[in-house]
Amino acid sequence: MSRWQREVFDEYGAASRLKVPVAAWRWAAGSGLVPPADAGPRLWSRAVVEGCDAEAVRAALRGPVGAGWAADRLTEALGVPLPRCRPRVTAAAVGHLVRAGLLAHLGGDVEYPDVHPDQVATLGRRRDLAALLDRHVPLGPDQAAVRLGVRRRDFDILVQRGYLSPVGSVDIDFKKQGGITTVALYSAQEVALLPVVWPGVDWRAVRTVAAGRRSPLAGLDPVTPGEYRLLLAAVARIARVGRAAVVQWRRRHNDFPTPVGGSEAHPEFDRAAVLAWLLAHHKIEVPTRTPTASLLMARPGGGTRTFRLDDPILTLAADVEGEDRLSGWSTDEDADALTALGTGEFGATLRRLTAPGVEALAVPGEVRLLDRHRAGGGGLRVTLAWPAGLRGTASATSAGGVVRHGVTYAAPGVACVCARQECGGVVPVGWCADHGDDAAPVMEWHPGGGLRCLDLAAGRPGGGAGPRWPRAHCPHD
Repeated sequence: MSRWQREVFDEYGAASRLKVPVAAWRWAAGSGLVPPADAGPRLWSRAVVEGCDAEAVRAALRGPVGAGWAADRLTEALGVPLPRCRPRVTAAAVGHLVRAGLLAHLGGDVEYPDVHPDQVATLGRRRDLAALLDRHVPLGPDQAAVRLGVRRRDFDILVQRGYLSPVGSVDIDFKKQGGITTVALYSAQEVALLPVVWPGVDWRAVRTVAAGRRSPLAGLDPVTPGEYRLLLAAVARIARVGRAAVVQWRRRHNDFPTPVGGSEAHPEFDRAAVLAWLLAHHKIEVPTRTPTASLLMARPGGGTRTFRLDDPILTLAADVEGEDRLSGWSTDEDADALTALGTGEFGATLRRLTAPGVEALAVPGEVRLLDRHRAGGGGLRVTLAWPAGLRGTASATSAGGVVRHGVTYAAPGVACVCARQECGGVVPVGWCADHGDDAAPVMEWHPGGGLRCLDLAAGRPGGGAGPRWPRAHCPHD
């Protein structure tokens, strides 16, 4: 073999040979524009290098762009405004995405690398972007508190009690604020799973506690990381199934974790092993999205405006004399706009409310902003209210609007023919057998109660028999 044939080039040598920037060769290698390394890891033979089109390699590079720019674009891709329980993407996170192979390193600092703008845009369009960030990007304590939707002090309690352990650390130079400080890093996926793994904690109370108030987590019993064990009943609570279902999983799946203690009748399992199995078998999922409600409100002078409420709670009155309420996380700008809309003589008009677990509703007036509350974590939670007697289903058109013959009330009615349970219209429940609480607030629809279409039609001048209620169904499907 001749010396010419034995000669090999690393990325710097290849770029020099073709007289192109190193970043251009890195992008060409990462995007497949040039042949794969044939002389070893990240090493190319002279024949391969000299067979490449230098102009094509040079032209393929756009940018590169800095990690800060890439972080801002990925943050925008998560949603504007940024969804609740989702921290901003940082420049350091871009470094983790490069190390995970999701972005090509084109130069600059290894911790804050330069990347290709087109590849950033492609990553931002991925539907699983939020899941990828959770899987590959660890979070500092402040970011982890945002991901969980709690105050920093509440997150610190969880760490102190052993409910979460660091997966690494990073040294940050705060310069005048104290020099170099070691900051613990936590798995974003483990942080997001905490409400799933510990269903006995009132997470809604933790997330809405006011600033300066005692933490609802203060009374938690400490656990020893790595030693916490689960009984079958605890596994069932985490997976939101019955104990019998877990027993069947043990029988049917050979890879179900082996007991590490307990007895034959009451075996104990390693918590980490059980969680890994439940995730691998899709028995539980990492929460990546906060449920949202969309409100299409009518403007007084014409036109409409859309609002978003994160993590909504919809409470329907038990009868027509009561009041419906909807609360959720909002921005200050939207809260101010909702207040302005509701100050008119007849209040605001809600043309369409779309929320998880309930059919679209509409209210033809008297909608007002009842309360705005800033939680300890800094988030703003607003509560809207309206008379239940005005509630109706929304029309199927995109413009919305109330359909009065479709009014649904959560109260028993004289026309109810259900022999199995007392019911009425839209009934809130704690858990859906098909979907768990992923679509909270979970609602069930039953056709036999409340103020029926027939009753409404009979009360109108010239009214006749109104449309019949639909067959009972789960509104998630």
